[in-house]
This record gives sequence, structure tokens and C-alpha cells, in this order.
Amino acid sequence: MINRVLIRLKVIQIVYAYYQNGSKNLDSAEKELFFSLSKAYDLYNYLLLLMIALTEHARKKIDTAKARLKPTSADLNPNMRFVDNKFVAQLEVNKQLMDFISTQKRTWSNDPEFIKELFDKISASELYQEYMESTDVSYAADKEFWRKIYKKFIFNNDSLDELLEDQSLYWNDDKEIVDTFVLKTIKRFEENLGIHQPLLPEFKDDEDQEFARRLFRRTILNADYYRHLISENTKNWDLDRIAFMDVIIMQTALAEILSFPNIPVNVSLNEYVEIAKLYSTYKSGSFINGTLDTIVNQLKKEGKLAK
Repeated sequence: MINRVLIRLKVIQIVYAYYQNGSKNLDSAEKELFFSLSKAYDLYNYLLLLMIALTEHARKKIDTAKARLKPTSADLNPNMRFVDNKFVAQLEVNKQLMDFISTQKRTWSNDPEFIKELFDKISASELYQEYMESTDVSYAADKEFWRKIYKKFIFNNDSLDELLEDQSLYWNDDKEIVDTFVLKTIKRFEENLGIHQPLLPEFKDDEDQEFARRLFRRTILNADYYRHLISENTKNWDLDRIAFMDVIIMQTALAEILSFPNIPVNVSLNEYVEIAKLYSTYKSGSFINGTLDTIVNQLKKEGKLAK
């Protein structure tokens, strides 16, 4: 699940913190990097559990209505389509997700007001009404319903972002990326796999895990050389006048360009320019792109970069 886009972001965050905190312990900082990545995977599981929490809330609402002193006909004969959703039923018994729950102290039951508010918005929507009235009761229809609900109500949700930020500082910048993996997981679910439907792994393979470790270590260990290259190619600027985050982004980009021969230069450049747009100043993207492009051309002329 943890892809290289997320790895680059986390490396930059941890490298920035490494310098800001005056840390000299590379091993501890590396452990912090992998802990930070593991928290992103926790968020992935936690967001999958959100769909179960919303379903449980709906069930309790139905049970409460039935238990009234004078229940109406509608109370006694509710539309069970939402609570009997086949995709969520499979998610509720997923072995990997249940293993995750067994290790967690915090669950969505700690945030009943948020769950109620979100369910009320969902149940008031046309998307919900159309689903509840539909005659298509297939597994595919149930899964597609949740894919649409997730995109509309969970993907861009300021209240949810604030709630998650309060729960973990590590989740501040993760949700947008993790959301895409939740949607991918919904799409991949197959009814016939039952409880053994695999979720996305924490790392796609050992290569991505090694990418994170090597990118982080090269960024720190070769910092003097990378900063020399940056300084040489920003002669109209003192290095001290360049935004510190810009320096960190370029330092990390150079570590990737010079340490991973299989990654095309243009891929690395594009990735770090996009990161600059998110994390640094308004003009940082074009400044970083121009500086790195100049450095790359210099290294190629000197025969120090063959790709």
C-alpha cells in the first residue's frame, strides 16, 4: 500500500525534523521514518473500519426504533438494504482487518457524534435513496455503492481530516494518498474470497522498503555534496537565504537521482516539484525545477550521471 509517492513525502518530513531537532542519531531517525510509514498503514485499516462503523450505527438506529414504546410500521419493517450490504458484510469478517482491530486501543466507537453526523449526511443523499430503492441487490451493486459513497463523503471531508489530525500527528498529510488505496481496495474485493480477501500489503515488496531506507540514508550521509551542488548552481543566492524546506527537497531529490539508476530523471524531478508545491513557498516549484535541471545537466556533462 505504501507507494513511492508516500515514501518520498515521509523521507522529506523526517529529514526536515532530523535537522530541526539537531539530531545526530541516524538510526533513531530511520526508525522514526519506518514508524511514520507504519502509521500510514494504520490509517488505511482505520478508514476501512469507518465503513463498518457507519453500518453498525445504522443497525443500532434500526434496533432503537423497533424498541420504542409505540413503534410505527416503518420502524418494525425497515429497509435493511444498507445494513445488509454484502460488501461491508465481507469487510466485517475480513481476517486481516480483524487482526488489526485486535491490536488497537482506539476505535470509531470513540467518536459517536462524528459517525452520526456522517451517516446523517449519507442517508439524506440522493445516492443513498437511489440505492435503497434499487432492485439490483447484487454484490457488485453493493460494492459500487460504497465506492461512490467513499468518494463523495469520505474522500474530501474537512471534519474527518480534523478528527484524524487530532488522533495522530503522523496522519496530517497522509489521508489524500491513503484514500486512493481504500478506493483501490473496494474495487479489488471479490465475493468468492470471503474472509480471506487480501488487503493491500504495507509495502508492495522488499524493494520499496529498501528504497525508503536508502533514500533517507543517502540524503543525510551525502548532504555536504548535495548542498555544494545546490550552492554552485544558485550563485545569485546564499544557501542561507533559500527556504530551508527547498534545500531539503532538492537534497532528497539529488539523493534519488544519483542513487537509483533505474528511476528516470524526469520522474524524480516531477515528483519533487509536486512536493515543493505542497510543502514550500508559492514560487518553490519553478525554482526547484530550474535548479535541479541545471545540476542534472552539469552532472551529465561531467560524466557523473549516465541516465
